Amino acid sequence: MADVIVAESIDELIAEIISKITQIRQTLVVEDISKISVIDAARKAYKACGKDPARYRLSAEALLRRVVSGKELYQINNVVDQLNLVSITSGFSIGGYDAAKIQGDISFGIGLAGEPYQGIGRGELNIEGLPVFRDSLGAFGTPTSDSQRSEVSGQTSRFLMILIDFGGDDQLETAKQMAISLLKKYCRATNIIEFNIN
Repeated sequence: MADVIVAESIDELIAEIISKITQIRQTLVVEDISKISVIDAARKAYKACGKDPARYRLSAEALLRRVVSGKELYQINNVVDQLNLVSITSGFSIGGYDAAKIQGDISFGIGLAGEPYQGIGRGELNIEGLPVFRDSLGAFGTPTSDSQRSEVSGQTSRFLMILIDFGGDDQLETAKQMAISLLKKYCRATNIIEFNIN
């Protein structure tokens, strides 16, 4: 979690993203995305929860498939864009939330039948069987889609970024340090607090 200043991404960040996309396109094919260790572990977790990872695709997998198929990433703002850069670099699905919109303690669990959830750009999302983050108001995040309720906007000043690791992967620390570095460099992040959600 960190204090951030949300703005349009500067050219330097956009250039970093384009460079990473170019590298990915030269080294990765669609068929191999699901074999990346952190994505494979997450897909197995979805199956264990009873959710089809091909239908409810992990956000990191969806971003990588988009990149490899020749499409560009959407440019949202500096905070979301750096998150997407960490995600396509590491393979981790990452949640990004306006911390001021989250109430009470955060817990991690499984979505319930009929549990309401509005995904960003997806509308009503059936989160039954999906891994979910909840606060006192209900579900606010999944590895498939963040929610409209906790969406980052131009008014966001306190940012919660959750790197979701289902396999105890040793790459998590590297991804976390990359995120901290990018947040400081491009989002003027201060008051950074690290913690685990189990």
